[in-house]
Amino acid sequence: MSPIRLAVVGAGLIGRRHIELIQAEPRTVLSALVDPAPASSALAGKLGVSHCCELAELLQQDPPDGVVLATPNHLHVPGALLCANHGVPALIEKPVADTLKAGLALSQALRNKPTPMLVGHHRRHSAILQRARAAIDDGQLGRMVTVIGSAQFYKPDSYFKQGPWRTQAGGGPILINLIHELDNLHYLCGEIESVHATASHAVRGFAVEDTVVMTLRFASGALGTFTLSDTAAAPFSWEQTSGENKAYASYPAEHCYALAGTSGSLTVPTLRHWHHARPAEANVPVGEPGWFTPFVQETLVIEASDPLAAQLAHFCDVVQGQAAPIITVDDALQSLRAVEAVRRSIETGVTISLNALN
Repeated sequence: MSPIRLAVVGAGLIGRRHIELIQAEPRTVLSALVDPAPASSALAGKLGVSHCCELAELLQQDPPDGVVLATPNHLHVPGALLCANHGVPALIEKPVADTLKAGLALSQALRNKPTPMLVGHHRRHSAILQRARAAIDDGQLGRMVTVIGSAQFYKPDSYFKQGPWRTQAGGGPILINLIHELDNLHYLCGEIESVHATASHAVRGFAVEDTVVMTLRFASGALGTFTLSDTAAAPFSWEQTSGENKAYASYPAEHCYALAGTSGSLTVPTLRHWHHARPAEANVPVGEPGWFTPFVQETLVIEASDPLAAQLAHFCDVVQGQAAPIITVDDALQSLRAVEAVRRSIETGVTISLNALN
């Protein structure tokens, strides 16, 4: 079978990471690099691939089998629309759009010109999250009751000096970090129905928030809380506990999500599972489930893998028509709605229903 020809649009940090992954994947070959920056032409020459300044130019001259859109957020939808018009599948970096309005426009366009689109919420390909989801789907927690989530970390002062825009509206952890977390909870716990949130910028005093606390209601009836802060000296975040991104200091003994159901509970990413003893389990007292009865505690086993590499392998299957995207534009829009609900709740002080956001 001929290799899958993939083009990367955007030669920034994430674009270069996609290039590395394409070069390492046996089924793919990098066919082109698209970026208007002068340095990208030199990079394309070094890689031995063609270079275009605009995606439209590439699609007209030499359409690839698939496109990876690693552009700035506001260019995700225009790029995806171009790909749809040419019938070329795309892997769209997250978020799927910079605004809910733009994302809804893309969703509508794809109804008229259906083209496979995979949104790059790469944590959906994490072996950790997939194992946790399997435990939930298998009923090991019973009916989901609560989730406690956290994304607490400390961004250094240099982070804001290097990008002063991060001190202004749109540069805070809601738009930069929260969408990943809400997508994780959406994947694990199902649709988020409504959000109530409050925010503060008391620590740094910037125009944008540095800390947010949310309450979440899921369509299943489960309730959740989530704490987000980029000024907390704490290890309780996905990046610092999962160990999947080696750029961050890692604290594998800690967790960032605690899920509780009527039959058991689970912490993520540690995958520690608690449940009351079952009759088949030897040497464990069995009694009526309740706080007087001891828990059995076990750690669920996984085989570690790189979620970004797994995402590319899945995209290959999508391009070849062997699989449907595990996260579509409409799926990703639900996470974008949740972020928008958080923002509007902070502005208005009221609970926001996701179904009211269109």
